[in-house]
Amino acid sequence: MNKKRKTRETSTVLQWRRKGQPNWLELPRDVMSAIFVKVGAIEVLRNVRRVCSEWRNLSEDPIIWHTIDMHHRHGIAYCSDDSLDAMCRRAIDLSSGQLTDITVDNFATNALLKYITDSTSHLRRLCLILCYDITDMGLLMVSDKLAQLEELDISISHLSEYSLETIGQNCPELRTLKFNIECHRTPHIESNKVAFAIAETMPALHHLQLVGNKLTNDGLLAILDGCPNLESLDLRQCFNLKLEGKLGRRCAEQIKYFRHPCDPIDDYPFGAENVALEFAAEEFMKSCVFTNIRIRCVIFGCGRR
Repeated sequence: MNKKRKTRETSTVLQWRRKGQPNWLELPRDVMSAIFVKVGAIEVLRNVRRVCSEWRNLSEDPIIWHTIDMHHRHGIAYCSDDSLDAMCRRAIDLSSGQLTDITVDNFATNALLKYITDSTSHLRRLCLILCYDITDMGLLMVSDKLAQLEELDISISHLSEYSLETIGQNCPELRTLKFNIECHRTPHIESNKVAFAIAETMPALHHLQLVGNKLTNDGLLAILDGCPNLESLDLRQCFNLKLEGKLGRRCAEQIKYFRHPCDPIDDYPFGAENVALEFAAEEFMKSCVFTNIRIRCVIFGCGRR
């Protein structure tokens, strides 16, 4: 450790003591590891590991990188897609092949997905949120490396039933699937392709979420027949379904936790408005960063002084 860094670390401890705050450096290593996991990958890589040499060493412990969440970035300064990709790869490298759970979002690409699957054979949960740049072919190319996968969350993407067929054929341990799209009532489209792919290739599913899907009663029947172990089924915003009579009774009898098409979506973050706002905010931030202009925003309008 050089003298300058040692002085900075000593100063940090003294500041904590003067303010009556606990000395975080004295906490047990396992407690600090749990805190690092809660703080999140981006914050640890950008800031926390720079506080002191002990925290830097701890940040390189593979145990805190078994789970990597690159999605929850609220309150974190804007990062370019390239920066997020680089940080994600760094976090994966730090896991030393022990990665079991990863969440990525719209910065992810087929190349990053391949990097993830090449780096671990223990992946049990994969969450792809707003990953429009990950394609059916990209998922097909890595599916044979996902044999241990137990949970897959694909929320808002360009992926189709072909990806689900591939996953079903290569992931025998899959127990939870979320395949959600944006919530809207129009245009009126009916399609059972996703439902049939699930019914035909995923008989071991216990939990299924298909918010906004365009399946009809035929697709739902196929799922109920093909996935006899289902305990929970979320079909909110699936407005092509008609659940009166025999089909509704079968759902009530067969499924322990059933969400109806018209049930509230307050806890669902991917309604059309939310997705549009998220992309609008991101594009706004890009324009500020890349054009290097200052924008003075005034509530309910913009103006000059």
